[in-house]
Amino acid sequence: MTRTVLVTGGTSGIGRAVAARFAAEPAEVVVTGRTPAAVKETAGELGVRGVVCDATDPAQVASLADTLDRLDVLVNAAGGLPPQAPGGTPPLAALLAQWEASMAQNLLTAVLSTASVQALFTDGGSVISIGSIGAERRGGSYGAAKAALAAWNASLSAELAPSGVTCNVISAGYVTGTNFFQDGMTDTRHRALVEETHNKRPGTVDDIAAMACFLASPGARHITGQTLHVNGGAHTTR
Repeated sequence: MTRTVLVTGGTSGIGRAVAARFAAEPAEVVVTGRTPAAVKETAGELGVRGVVCDATDPAQVASLADTLDRLDVLVNAAGGLPPQAPGGTPPLAALLAQWEASMAQNLLTAVLSTASVQALFTDGGSVISIGSIGAERRGGSYGAAKAALAAWNASLSAELAPSGVTCNVISAGYVTGTNFFQDGMTDTRHRALVEETHNKRPGTVDDIAAMACFLASPGARHITGQTLHVNGGAHTTR
């Protein structure tokens, strides 16, 4: 039977690569994004279904879930760095806005999306959330949100695994081919991030997409509640 896969934040970067990989199975893939033009373009190019949905908005997330009959794989790829506060914002107000935006974009998107579709999962389903090496170091509000994502994933696994649904986080290191850094990436910073790795190369969106497909495969059914680091050795565990 063809699997149904939902990828939030699936119009660019890692989310788009994940959607393309599952679509090639082939699976019935649904991608979401906040920008109608980007959703339409991605859906057309990948041959998937696109839904405009801001995953921080409970009403929009609930409406998205109502369009699905069943679900095999959910990939929580929505997220990113918080926007800068408008000029003239008092410092503490700007700090609060930054932290609230980080938590909303990188934690609550996954929490709301997962809760909305939880009853639709088939036995053998998978929840895969995209984390970050920023949770381990120098991550600020973004890293704190990704660390909270991993903590939430552990409790989610305890809840869903008895019904046959695995829950894991892919903690991505430095990945090229995304707009994550916007204009903040320089040649010097790029070289420094690559130098931190053991294999002396940056990650790619396909590295993350391949791990997502593995975690949703029959060979990964006993892997749940985990944070898997895909970073070329820039951060190691033991």
